[in-house]
Amino acid sequence: MTSQDTLRKEGEPPEEPGMRRSMESQGDGLQAGLKNRHLSMIAIGGVIGAGLFVGSASGIRAAGPAILVSYALVGTMVVLVMRMLGEMAAAHPTSGSFSEYADRGLGRWAGFSIGWLYWFFWVVVLAVEATAGAVILEGWIPAVPQWAWALIVMVVLTATNLASVGSYGEFEFWFAGIKVVAIGAFIVIGLLAVFGLLPGSDNPGSGFAHLSDAGGFFPEGYGAILTGVLMVVFSFMGSEIVTLAAGESADPQRAVTKATNSVIWRIAFFYLGSIFVVLTLLPWNDPSITEDGSYVAALNSIGIPHAGEIMNVIVLTAVLSCLNSGLYTASRMAFSLGRRGDAPGSFARTDARGVPRTAILASVLFGFVAVFFNYRWPDTVFAFLLNSSGAVALFVWLVICCTQLRMRGIIEREAPERLVVRMWLFPWLTWATIGMIVFVLVYMLFDDTGREQVLLSLLVAAVVVTIALLRGDRRGSATPPPPAR
Repeated sequence: MTSQDTLRKEGEPPEEPGMRRSMESQGDGLQAGLKNRHLSMIAIGGVIGAGLFVGSASGIRAAGPAILVSYALVGTMVVLVMRMLGEMAAAHPTSGSFSEYADRGLGRWAGFSIGWLYWFFWVVVLAVEATAGAVILEGWIPAVPQWAWALIVMVVLTATNLASVGSYGEFEFWFAGIKVVAIGAFIVIGLLAVFGLLPGSDNPGSGFAHLSDAGGFFPEGYGAILTGVLMVVFSFMGSEIVTLAAGESADPQRAVTKATNSVIWRIAFFYLGSIFVVLTLLPWNDPSITEDGSYVAALNSIGIPHAGEIMNVIVLTAVLSCLNSGLYTASRMAFSLGRRGDAPGSFARTDARGVPRTAILASVLFGFVAVFFNYRWPDTVFAFLLNSSGAVALFVWLVICCTQLRMRGIIEREAPERLVVRMWLFPWLTWATIGMIVFVLVYMLFDDTGREQVLLSLLVAAVVVTIALLRGDRRGSATPPPPAR
């Protein structure tokens, strides 16, 4: 009996060839082109998005030093979700990751729905990040218009992804490496300045005094913690990318296990560590945090020359990394949907290098269209796209939790030796995480800034789920697409 047979739901008829092939991580047309160092850096850098650099100032302004609690709460939620996803991905690495697990654990409607919602989320992100990168580049070379920079960035990274999965991994290795080194240096230099140990620093080196000297640790009240949660939750999206990428590595189980076990220190160091440094270098209500951005303000307080330009380089790197990974992630989800008959069969075809060319081009085409909407109708069409994908991250995490509740029993019953990663205190922590995510979604409905995102995201989700249910069970007769020549 094969490993695919052992994971078949109890009572299910034997899978058709197309269904079996769709659940294989190797031999499905993709190639194991990602090296261990690629996977390691993707795992480390996956939690560091541009949102950490550009979005933290608003969170600090809303909650003060208590934003650390907000980051800790969201970080804990992400750690638990990643543990659940790691359990399933280590047992069965596949390019469709949680979408394929939802397909088996909750039903085909669930795999279809969350797969397309996740694809939608990332193709909208492509437009957001391309525009953000174009703004920085236009500031450096104003002779080239912003739309042209967005086009150039998208074309270059599309070419990278079309070349081979190894080229994606290599680009991401260096992009993520720059982010990791930059934040590591920021934390070390910042802490030296905090304690007055940095030679030539302009910062008074007041230790931890700034955590409470401007109205206390909760200057805006305890409720501001939840407001901060809403502001920071989406900057954590991307942690799950390594579970998709693992399907194209030589040892996917090892890669997933390593990434899952290290997620705690990654979040603690990069998110909590860097925000902690900002809050100890400056009072939370210092106007420069809002005017210049939290990291630039912190570097300026130390006396680092050209802090703004340095941060622009780092933010641009984060933007390019997010674009690179976003295109990779969207295309692999489209590929997986194509393998399962939930997308056009051409999405599942790969070329001689194991690259799903059509899936990549379809994803980037929608990204180009979204960029056009951002320039042509930024306050109407693009605002709708942005808001309607805003809560998808929480939907994805919720589906991962619900899927793990079902998949744990299936794996324990039929392939217990594959449980090399286990969710802690199952099922109690799984249910607690579900409760946390639902609470955040409900709280967003009562928040002026979050209400529109939740309602529009729910509307789009309802449309996709309806389509999934109307399609019915039609994939059993699907045959795998012919290999590309």
